[in-house]
Amino acid sequence: MKPIFRLALVLGVAAAAWLAAQTGTAPKRMNYPAAKKVDQADNYHGAKVADPYRWLEDTDSADTAAWVAAENQVTQVYLAGIPARSRFKERLTALYNYERYVRFEKAGPHYLFLRNDGLQNQNVLYAADGIAGKERALLDPNTLRADGTAALSEHVASMDGRLLAYGLADAGSDWCEWRVRNIETGQDLPDVIRWNKFVAVAWAPDRKSFYYLRFPEPKPGEALRDANRLSKLYLHKLGEPQSADQVIYERPDRPEWLFVPGTTDDGRYLIVVIDVGDAGKNLVAYQDLHANPPKTVELIRDLQAAYLPLGNQGSVLYFQTTDRAAKGRIIAIDLARPARENWREVVKEQKEAIASSQLVNGRIVVSYLKDAANQVKVFGLDGRLMAPVPLPGIGQVEVFPAHQNDTEIFFAFSGYTTPRAMYRLDLKTNAATAVRQTKLSFDPAQFATQQVFYPSKDGTRIPMSLVYRKGMKPDGRNPTLLYGYGGFNVSVLPAFNPWVIAWMEMGGVYAVANLRGGAEYGEDWHEAGKGAKKQNVFDDFIAAAEWLIANHYTSTPRLAIFGGSNGGLLVGAVLNQRPDLFGAAMPAVGVMDMLRFQKFTIGAAWTDEYGSSDNPDDFRVLYRYSPLHNIKKGAQYPAVLVTTSDHDDRVVPGHSFKYAATMQASQEGTAPILIRIETRAGHGAGKPTTKTIDEYADRLAFLSKELRIGTKN
Repeated sequence: MKPIFRLALVLGVAAAAWLAAQTGTAPKRMNYPAAKKVDQADNYHGAKVADPYRWLEDTDSADTAAWVAAENQVTQVYLAGIPARSRFKERLTALYNYERYVRFEKAGPHYLFLRNDGLQNQNVLYAADGIAGKERALLDPNTLRADGTAALSEHVASMDGRLLAYGLADAGSDWCEWRVRNIETGQDLPDVIRWNKFVAVAWAPDRKSFYYLRFPEPKPGEALRDANRLSKLYLHKLGEPQSADQVIYERPDRPEWLFVPGTTDDGRYLIVVIDVGDAGKNLVAYQDLHANPPKTVELIRDLQAAYLPLGNQGSVLYFQTTDRAAKGRIIAIDLARPARENWREVVKEQKEAIASSQLVNGRIVVSYLKDAANQVKVFGLDGRLMAPVPLPGIGQVEVFPAHQNDTEIFFAFSGYTTPRAMYRLDLKTNAATAVRQTKLSFDPAQFATQQVFYPSKDGTRIPMSLVYRKGMKPDGRNPTLLYGYGGFNVSVLPAFNPWVIAWMEMGGVYAVANLRGGAEYGEDWHEAGKGAKKQNVFDDFIAAAEWLIANHYTSTPRLAIFGGSNGGLLVGAVLNQRPDLFGAAMPAVGVMDMLRFQKFTIGAAWTDEYGSSDNPDDFRVLYRYSPLHNIKKGAQYPAVLVTTSDHDDRVVPGHSFKYAATMQASQEGTAPILIRIETRAGHGAGKPTTKTIDEYADRLAFLSKELRIGTKN
């Protein structure tokens, strides 16, 4: 394997210790790379909290670079000592080498779709003039950088299908550079838009300009760390420099707010969804573009629920909302009579929570969630159920954008052992037919998916999916990987990952717990796992592990936990609370310092989910579970593999750096505490296929060694 850092370093003490471990002469406790401690402490509402590794927040310093290089060297020596690692990489390469479709949509007379031939580092955007028409590559990010780290992060076609605005991200960063391409000729216009992230552009009705979100340009060298504040909504006219762009909407009094633009298909309204940082609530403003000049009107001013615009008919706007309906409903607001008493319910709240919805062809296509899987139904504008949409099984549905006059809409379907396939829904007949099928590189009939329900600590019924090779025996000896997220109103639904197939081929069970904090059962489910109630999420995850052991799927020495981002926080917190319960842990790009997360990049937008250490009551909650601050000196932790990336500008790598250094200094047991730091990669989006394969080969190797896969003990 190629080392992550190409530095000519001789083996240090820590690396030598690992080499000794392979020959049976390992010391009782590993010697990790030296990490100096500084005299840094902060006063939080009278509580003095030490932060001895604060210097690791400066990811560009020479000291941090030396520590990173030494840690990566130790980790690579450890991985190189696992003979099966090369076999895992070979199998993963074969499993990832399959033609797959990612997205499919109509753009004027064209059909656009993302496809990967197999081992391409990035998906390629194709265009065709018919569903079965001849395909031509419209945009291939693989040609932009030799290492495959330039990614197409988003694309938006003009309504007439003539122009394509597309955003490129470099090395996994959230920063996005937008350009415009003529779909017919494949040629780019000279326009370049910088300092955008998180929010896609929206074409204006004239098709010669678009709306976009922009942050102030960061100071030199600070783009990956500086707090993302004071964004504004701009209008860019094609052919003009970005410096000439007009500010459409701003709120300098609310520096953390984000503005998500959208225009109605009839060209009448600009709708601005105002993201205040609460994953379950937002505000809404609009402009009547027929007015001269257009004025911004704040339609939804009270932060009480989610309001997601679907489209309009004349002055009537349709919204998917959790207003007075925790599981969601569809309402209509007439802008001529916008007072709440005049709002009209179109589709009432159902037993299942709404995942997404679209207004198209005089109908509303709604995707619901039933026990962490999707169902799709079509309603008329009178609220009448017209037809359920037949699906090929139990799984996840992603409905792609469509215009209101379209007579068809496209969606993807996938499951744990079913790669994404593209379907066309004919809105005249309500019939769904496959238009692009993924070619399999394995036999899905070898595997089974099972859903179980278990009680959490407070008795709440939690769903969990189990995926494994058929013939698995619940004898308590199966290596099991338990995954969770539990936050930000995000539903964890069945999704296909080739590395999960490789894990099951090793004899592993893959378990996915649908924890509170997500959206699986609506806004109440989300609220039950945020802020002061965050401990519910950890209790749900611990209860899942206990259920797996009690029901003999696995045992503590064979049980590992895994999660990324907010899920990395989950793994870190649970590992501190129950180190005795697990055989290994893999926290990825985790939010580990709950007292300082709001000081970096977009972290301030998470305070509605977590709270803030600036608030005395929130501080007490955060300090109680913060992964960094609850590591116990002298404790015996199971094996840990921390993963992060040097270009992660969402959860900055300093979180994982400080966490790993503290864990290594505190570990009393002999199990390794390792950190793997990827270069030219970010939070996860846009990661090249080659890097993905390497990363999961390392994870599988780590699990095979630490869970003793292939042994009888």
